[in-house]
Amino acid sequence: MKVIKEPAQIQQLVDEIHKSGRSIGVVPTMGALHKAHRSLIARARKENDFLIVTIFVNPTQFGPGEDYKSYPRTFKNDQEICSKENADLIFSPDEENMYLEGHATTVNVAGGLTDYMCAKHRPGHYSGVATVVAKLLNITKPHRAYFGQKDYQQFRVIERMTKDLNIKTKLISCPIVRENDGLAISSRNKYLTKKERKQATYIYKALKEIALKIKSGQEISVSSLYKAIADNIPEAEIDYADIFDAKKLYPVTEFKKDVVIAAALRLGKARLIDNVVVKKGVD
Repeated sequence: MKVIKEPAQIQQLVDEIHKSGRSIGVVPTMGALHKAHRSLIARARKENDFLIVTIFVNPTQFGPGEDYKSYPRTFKNDQEICSKENADLIFSPDEENMYLEGHATTVNVAGGLTDYMCAKHRPGHYSGVATVVAKLLNITKPHRAYFGQKDYQQFRVIERMTKDLNIKTKLISCPIVRENDGLAISSRNKYLTKKERKQATYIYKALKEIALKIKSGQEISVSSLYKAIADNIPEAEIDYADIFDAKKLYPVTEFKKDVVIAAALRLGKARLIDNVVVKKGVD
């Protein structure tokens, strides 16, 4: 398994792979790999001839006061995981290789997809995400790229970006991987104290309860979702706990189409997000 830092080297390599007719899969990450990342890598390995894992803690998607400097960086462990999952290549560029001096071009996705959810509480975050993913897809030129459903809004933003910019990569959203008690696995879970870790399990419990009510046709009060989380995690600062249209990401009170029940909160040093999708079978 190779480790390459220079974008030009990657581009030369993937051009040769394309000429040979082999398929390329990419799993974009910020490192600190865990079981959820491993599930993405394992699926990508099954579905592609050549597998690239990117590891880059992208500074442009962190806002003021967020955890860019303290974000876990565990490259040696990440390298071992990629090797065990039979990745062919790690692309791990330095910041100066990704953002050249005088870097002036960014990607901004609007059109309603960034009016609510995490985008409302993290200004500029998704511009940073869209920009770095556009760059990674242009550098690695994959046939398929794999993302976790936990970052639901992120996937929709990237989906819009690739469509608008005519990027041909097929995007694949993979199911959330959870701990045995239901907590969505995240690199930031390690910030939680023992007490906070126990409290965090109530996020998924609350989302799941609302999902069951929607599926059974019961009347739903969106405020009950917020209240359930607030009552069980009183120390949390809740950014949102709401029900959104699954495609356009605006809040809904009627559930005739697919919806995503989603929440984001700050608990101690961690910002946690989770969601449950309820499919109604109507476009």
